Amino acid sequence: MASPAWFPWRPTPPPPCIVWRIDGYTVPRRKDAIRCARREPPEHQDPGMIEQIGVADDPAPGAILETLSLSFSPSLLPLRQRWRNNGLSADFLGDYVTTFFPAEANDPATRSRQAQARAAVAYVANELLENAMKYSLPQAREPITLRLILEPTRITVVSTNPMAADRVEPFRALVARLAETDPLEAYLAAVEEKALHPEVPGSGLGLVTMRNDYGACLGWRFAPQEEGVTEVTTIVQLMV
Repeated sequence: MASPAWFPWRPTPPPPCIVWRIDGYTVPRRKDAIRCARREPPEHQDPGMIEQIGVADDPAPGAILETLSLSFSPSLLPLRQRWRNNGLSADFLGDYVTTFFPAEANDPATRSRQAQARAAVAYVANELLENAMKYSLPQAREPITLRLILEPTRITVVSTNPMAADRVEPFRALVARLAETDPLEAYLAAVEEKALHPEVPGSGLGLVTMRNDYGACLGWRFAPQEEGVTEVTTIVQLMV
């Protein structure tokens, strides 16, 4: 079956130069580069402003080919009781994305690309859901959302969740450190930390695995809300 004209994953293309926009700067990066552009934090951060760490640019106007959103409402069941369902939701997104990466019976390369796309999306979605539920405000009125975005050159998975003020700073410190560290160094450090202190959460192993194993670029946005709640958005971009 022939791929549609907009089919995003083409056989053995030359690595294009992708331009990422971060705080007004354009940073050219090649598709096969693992290190993502790093945002320098401002010297003075207005508490009412949205803070951005890492790569968190929005899709260009008209560039979105497909999008799918899932919402998890905290009013029906405590979110922590839903952890066992994370894998089901993540696998659903992984299976959904394979629709746009059709495997041809006589072409092993297309089957391999389809499997890679499914595995990457399922892993990222599962990790984002686990983090969102781990750090979310238990009795928040706002739901956790998970969004899948397809563009011609990348797949983006975005999670959004409300977070209490006392949990924001530790999480911000974790992601700021990860954003400034080489992916391989961060991965080895997280593996060592997990091995030495398996009972202590917050190693960031899932996040650094996205960067090290899948070449993903990560970004975060912290948007202060009312009553000491911060809306935290995590953006994971997979180049295709």
